[in-house]
Amino acid sequence: MSTIKATTLSNLAGSKTVPTDTVVDGSAKAWVNFNGTGTVAIRANGNVSSITDNGVGDYTVNFTTAMPDANYAAVVQAGDGSATPTFGSESSLGKTYATGSYRFVLNRADTIAVDRSIVSVCIFR
Repeated sequence: MSTIKATTLSNLAGSKTVPTDTVVDGSAKAWVNFNGTGTVAIRANGNVSSITDNGVGDYTVNFTTAMPDANYAAVVQAGDGSATPTFGSESSLGKTYATGSYRFVLNRADTIAVDRSIVSVCIFR
């Protein structure tokens, strides 16, 4: 495999640039948008091999390429297309950060687990 070393990346016109450290250290290492109701289905993704439906509101995102460790940040947002989104939060099942997957539970404000038709997850490392 070849390695390209540079300090800055630029678009073709040179009008937009970004330091390579931002790309290497700051971009999402995995992301997914999926339907979390009925038969779970991925709409679009990067570095996600599959979604596991563990029960109501309980999902596992499985990575194509594992993270180097479990010290990553996960951002979850979900909703049903209405104006009020549901966010992932702690529950009795908790969250599981593993190198090959991330498990989370979607809860309503009253801590009841819920499925949502639009679920988005971003993993940063």
